[in-house]
Amino acid sequence: MPVAIQCHDLRKTYDGKVEAVRGLNLEIETGECFGLLGPNGAGKTTTIEILEGLLEPTSGKVTILGHDWQTNARELRKLTVRETIELFSSFYREPRSSDDVLTDLQLNEKADAWVGKLSGGQRQRLAVATALVGNPRVLFLDEPTTGLDPQSRRQLWDIIRAFQRNGGTVLLTTHYMDEAERLCDRLAIIDHGQLIAEGTPADLIDRLGGHHVVEFSVGGNSDDANLDGWRALPGVDSVRHDDGLVCLNVREPHRTIPALLDAVHNQGSQLLHLTTRQASLEDVFVRLTGRHLRED
Repeated sequence: MPVAIQCHDLRKTYDGKVEAVRGLNLEIETGECFGLLGPNGAGKTTTIEILEGLLEPTSGKVTILGHDWQTNARELRKLTVRETIELFSSFYREPRSSDDVLTDLQLNEKADAWVGKLSGGQRQRLAVATALVGNPRVLFLDEPTTGLDPQSRRQLWDIIRAFQRNGGTVLLTTHYMDEAERLCDRLAIIDHGQLIAEGTPADLIDRLGGHHVVEFSVGGNSDDANLDGWRALPGVDSVRHDDGLVCLNVREPHRTIPALLDAVHNQGSQLLHLTTRQASLEDVFVRLTGRHLRED
């Protein structure tokens, strides 16, 4: 049988005085259950810790599965994707099948790959897999898609939706308002440790005071820093500055936009930029927290 664990002339001396291990030689074959017996202070724990790579020997040679700690430490400590999931699976009473989790998280092709070789998106899916393998009823996700490319983000969104469809409860924190708007049935906005708004995404957007946002900038004689003039336009509920643009929250853009064009013309100014869009959670967040104002 091939040798799985081997040590030759293994020695460990503490403080140059206490010899815990004195020239130990062991060969343990693959598939064997090998016992290491002895009274307290015999050197059993010291030997095990040296073999595990937790303790540096004073001298001697150790090989584990043909690798030694001096030159192959990283290889010995690495786990594959499957081994990582199975490790977390062992923590739970009624875990899911590792194969099922690999399939759900689209990690089958990477099952035998080292974790360190995974892409950012694959590592995030593995992180979710280590949670899902426990067959949980509640899933806590703290900014799970930060730093991911758009495709990897959408893959995780699908995984979260599938978990919820099967009766799971999800608590999600995110910096992406589009993510919150797509995934969350209800959400809460907190600022300085206090709850400042709660509801469905649609309800919160409706409370903004306008279903549409008109963003524009002007040049020439107009001073777009003077928000009072823009606030007086028909159909405008609120006005703010955001990243060099004037943002109008409006309910009837078909009334507001012609009046805006007339005002710019009457001022002898030039319209440099104009876009319209549906109001979003990002607008709610900025209006309620003043985040951009505080950062400025």
